[in-house]
Amino acid sequence: MAYTLITGNRNYSSWSLRPWFLMRALDIAFEDRIEPFTKPSNYDEFRAFSPTGQVPVLLHGERTVWDSLGIALHLADRHHGVWPADEAARAFAQCAVAEMHGGFAALRNDCTMNVGVRVEPKPMRPALARDVARVREIFEEGLACFGGPWLAGFEVTALDAFFAPVAFRIRTYGLDVGRGQAWVDHVLAHPAIRDWERQALAESWREASHDEELAACGRITADYRHARQGMP
Repeated sequence: MAYTLITGNRNYSSWSLRPWFLMRALDIAFEDRIEPFTKPSNYDEFRAFSPTGQVPVLLHGERTVWDSLGIALHLADRHHGVWPADEAARAFAQCAVAEMHGGFAALRNDCTMNVGVRVEPKPMRPALARDVARVREIFEEGLACFGGPWLAGFEVTALDAFFAPVAFRIRTYGLDVGRGQAWVDHVLAHPAIRDWERQALAESWREASHDEELAACGRITADYRHARQGMP
């Protein structure tokens, strides 16, 4: 049965990037369907295909699989490579994925994802500083323990996919992740991530509330987005 992956805007939708990158990196074929954010809440429209009114959603035959972690677990039952083969690396990857999925609220709120810009951030709140320090620990531990260039070893896994949106945030806001920057540079150079970025820069729509969130995070110093629909 074929897969259809439903995602949001490339520029904003960090949660969508997770399964999209995972499937592209593992060569899992899927139909790529974008449902753009057109207003602060698209809940009613998205409920037509998503039980939560959110993206991402994976359609697999008659089955609807929702939430980025749910999608990763569904794929892991059917495809090799979602998790590392090595037991220690797999345990590390699963713990870090769960931590990312359920935590890092300050990082999400204070460094919202917006692929095509560079931002001089406001002074860090203590909660954000703790989140950035923890990201750095995860990156450095993964690279040191499992040899890189990916966070759990030589191959891309769900761990890299779940932190891929963080790589964009690190670049956008100039966050210091120490030796973990080697992974950031590596993932941003991956062909799939470069493709996601190209699509983000070329998007013809904007959603005001997402860009207002960006303005609250700091001062834009560079903007590479091709279209500025709805923006001054």
